[in-house]
Amino acid sequence: MTLLKALTFSTSLLFTLGIQAASVWKVSNEQHSLYIGGTIHFLTPKDYPLAKEYEMAFEASDKVIFETDMQEVRSPEFAQKMMKKLMYSDGTTINTVLNPETYKALAVHLSSRKMPMAAFASHKPNFLAISLTVFELQAMGYTSEGVDMFYANKAKKNNKQQGWLETPDEQLSFMANLGGDDPNVMVEYTLKDIKKMPELLGKLHSTWLSGDMQGMAEVGITPFKTEYPEIYQDLLVTRNNNWMPKIVDMLNDQPVEFILVGALHLSGPDSVLAKLEAKGYKIEKL
Repeated sequence: MTLLKALTFSTSLLFTLGIQAASVWKVSNEQHSLYIGGTIHFLTPKDYPLAKEYEMAFEASDKVIFETDMQEVRSPEFAQKMMKKLMYSDGTTINTVLNPETYKALAVHLSSRKMPMAAFASHKPNFLAISLTVFELQAMGYTSEGVDMFYANKAKKNNKQQGWLETPDEQLSFMANLGGDDPNVMVEYTLKDIKKMPELLGKLHSTWLSGDMQGMAEVGITPFKTEYPEIYQDLLVTRNNNWMPKIVDMLNDQPVEFILVGALHLSGPDSVLAKLEAKGYKIEKL
């Protein structure tokens, strides 16, 4: 299970094999309803157009809600803030932070990808892990904008109101604090994960296309929860719990919202959908 997948979107990627997967649900109570869709932050050019259910939910909504402010996270100002938060500025280099075994594994991986170690010397471990995952996805052809950015741009073009579940600064803090006190954890996790990425994406592909959320949980959630319980708690459980009061408030207001969050936030026993169902809300897959 890739770090970036868990971070914001799950890389339960929608491959195009003549059909498109629909990962959109309608959530209702007696007074109101809203839509929740699973997002993917990296797609291939072949993945467009998206499934019609996304368009149905977008057209039926008054407001689109993202994990965070999609325009701000793409701004130069936020990029500078991220660099300041996730890179060393005091002369520290990654080789003095990682243990020798982890650093050697990192060097071997970068050499195999023909990437110079010097380019990552000032990266903090969490940012290094994210960067390695992004480069791997791009090498596999996932170079197009994801579902969330696609609809952020469309909402702006259509003058549709936007909102978010956490601020960019809150999301950045989650990223910066991953892995706890051990700087090796995230790098070891990512290097191990990258080796399994092609096989994993194939499994996620089949479960997603069949609408098998239980299967997706078994592939993407269960091993993640077992192998890295603290990261699982930080990335998924804590954030899902933080989002729940906001989503419940949306189910009691007048506008119809279309909430777009990473797909693994919607899968497994700790998912947003499971929590809403436990509260008695009606969940229908479009």
